[in-house]
Amino acid sequence: MTEKELKTCACGEDNCNCKEIAESELRRKLDLLLRTGSILMESAADTSRIMRTMKRAAAFLGLDERYMHLYINWNVLMVNYSDEEHSFSKFQRCEKHGINLTSISQVSKLTWKAIKENYSLEQYEQTLNDIKATPRSFTPWQVAIGGGFACGGFCIQFGCDWPAFFFCSLAAILGFRLRMFLPTKGCNNYVAIGISAFVATLIAWLTSFLSLNPSIAEALPAFMHSETPWHPLMACALFIVPGVPLINFVSDMLDGYIEVGMVRALNTLLMLFAMAFGIAFAIQVCHIDNFVKDLTMTPHHEYWEFAIAAAVSAMGFSTIFSIPRRLLPAVAVGGIIAVCFRNFVNLGPSNGNIGLDMGLSIGSLAGSALISIIVIKARHWFHTPHQCITIPSVIPMVPGVLMYRALFAFYRHAWRGRRGNRGYEQPHQGFARHHLHRPGCGNSKRILPPFHRRQPQAQAACHAGRKKEEEWRIRRFARSRNQIIIWLEI
Repeated sequence: MTEKELKTCACGEDNCNCKEIAESELRRKLDLLLRTGSILMESAADTSRIMRTMKRAAAFLGLDERYMHLYINWNVLMVNYSDEEHSFSKFQRCEKHGINLTSISQVSKLTWKAIKENYSLEQYEQTLNDIKATPRSFTPWQVAIGGGFACGGFCIQFGCDWPAFFFCSLAAILGFRLRMFLPTKGCNNYVAIGISAFVATLIAWLTSFLSLNPSIAEALPAFMHSETPWHPLMACALFIVPGVPLINFVSDMLDGYIEVGMVRALNTLLMLFAMAFGIAFAIQVCHIDNFVKDLTMTPHHEYWEFAIAAAVSAMGFSTIFSIPRRLLPAVAVGGIIAVCFRNFVNLGPSNGNIGLDMGLSIGSLAGSALISIIVIKARHWFHTPHQCITIPSVIPMVPGVLMYRALFAFYRHAWRGRRGNRGYEQPHQGFARHHLHRPGCGNSKRILPPFHRRQPQAQAACHAGRKKEEEWRIRRFARSRNQIIIWLEI
């Protein structure tokens, strides 16, 4: 029944129940509409897509947009349908959140097909149930292996050799599988992220001794020796980086959905904090020095190597995002186009390469823009939403080296600096306090004069303090290194 028939029934019967039937049918339509939106929200669709798809579904269901009001939040969807006489409101809670681009594609196809082929409510509901019950495109171990090799592809782009590629992939596979296993046992999602980041970093650190420790290196074949043993630590935990939530947060904010965008941003920030804590804890436990400060940002591999790494990274992350299997070749080509064009714009004669020499920022912008323009047309070829191709294609351009440099800088200045203020890492502070605040000087807060104006005794004491500090640092470094080597040899 239409809204007009809800108000006035023309059946002419005294005991007419047409109104109750119409109200029951309307509630059913609202339920189907909310279930459509909840599948999209739980599959990590952006808010504008959820809104467009729900309005398309409402058009199929015969719900007049003039009387319909939609409210979309992170974990609650609400629809209100009201006219001059009636008002119906219904809520739907979104219980879980993941990334499933296959479900987004299927729901979008369902709404278009339902309108085109004039589905019945039973057909629409059954198809919706089938989409809800459809398993993910890849098994957990396939996702772990795909995500692990994707991190290895990142490592190649950061400048590692192929043995380090496999070491990084191994660490990421084990860490990612642990990341998926812990929530099934009731572990908090953010705690699981921190633990998996710690384990992946720890394994990557252990693999470095296969090349750095002489006794271990001699017992292994030459193909297992890596000239870049530290690079796996930079990419082994990149499977945690919340790329899709970050993109959705920016998209929602730009589209005016401020409330949902802020919640997505906070969730992204918590995931990054959990990841950073796990990595920083591994750095502290393993006594890892700040090795990333000297790693170059300039790629030095051949273009075909970067093409292979980009294709592996794009397809690997596609398994995490659960895209349709048929789109894997398209995503691989998209990743190759984005990365190679980025490198062409970035590199140039200044670093001995062929390119425009315009810098990394401009190169990343150009690569992302190019693949986005191509996907505007390609989405019609593959009949899929543009996110299913665009997001996996641009993922290989994540600036991993910059992220790790920021992490290590934060760790050194916030963590170690705090310990130094307590006197644990800067013994010269005690020396300074002793001379600045020695009793009997008349003014305990007197500041010592500049070095060139001090008496010979004070100069000698300052030299002794500096020498003592340097000797302490050398002994500390040697002690930590010897402990690590002894532990590994045992």
